[in-house]
Amino acid sequence: MIELQDVHKAFGKNRVLRGVNLIVPSGESMVIIGGSGTGKSVLLKCILGLVHPDSGTILLDGEDVEKAARDAFLARFGMLFQGGALFDSLPVWQNVAFRLLRGSLKRPKDEAREIAIEKLRRVGLKPDVADLFPAELSGGMQKRVGLARAIAADPEVIFFDEPTTGLDPIMAGVINELIREIVTEMGATAMTITHDMSSVRAIADRVAMLHDGVIQWTGPIAEMETTPDPYVQQFTHGRAEGPIAAVR
Repeated sequence: MIELQDVHKAFGKNRVLRGVNLIVPSGESMVIIGGSGTGKSVLLKCILGLVHPDSGTILLDGEDVEKAARDAFLARFGMLFQGGALFDSLPVWQNVAFRLLRGSLKRPKDEAREIAIEKLRRVGLKPDVADLFPAELSGGMQKRVGLARAIAADPEVIFFDEPTTGLDPIMAGVINELIREIVTEMGATAMTITHDMSSVRAIADRVAMLHDGVIQWTGPIAEMETTPDPYVQQFTHGRAEGPIAAVR
């Protein structure tokens, strides 16, 4: 579904991506792991076309993303943002139905509200949450609303940016289970960036390790624990010693 071929991106003298090659199979859940500042978010933004790579090719279902019609291209994606990114001035249902109230996916208001309430129900929230505002919700509830918004338009591809950041371990587990269930039900292709190893083990079919601007290792989740790759071993076990230098 997604293929990156020798993708490079620099910001001034800071070479963030230095030749990324990666294939994300259709219908699978790929998790990108790596330390803070290794370029995981830049990678997602390049795929979405929010940041333009300096060189290389990114394909979505065989089509070059740089040449795709933007509205039709973005309509294929859903995204759960790291901080929730809910609109404070809009009630919950309008946050969930944001894409359904405007643009090429626009639906009648009543229909959009019904879809929003159904998606809220899918992530374990009751209909009476629909008319509340984000500030009236807990962090875990806000994350669920963000997940409901990500799936509101039944996208083919869903991105999850650090989906459990700021959540306690129990709520993080709930969100991980919801992501796994929803991705499986929808048959969507999922791409997650995280350094939370509990999330990796819960939602990944395949894992890719991004370090120093390149994919150091990629493989099935079942092989992550046993691979001899020193980068993966150091990162997954949180070891101070290894090829990844600690930032002081």
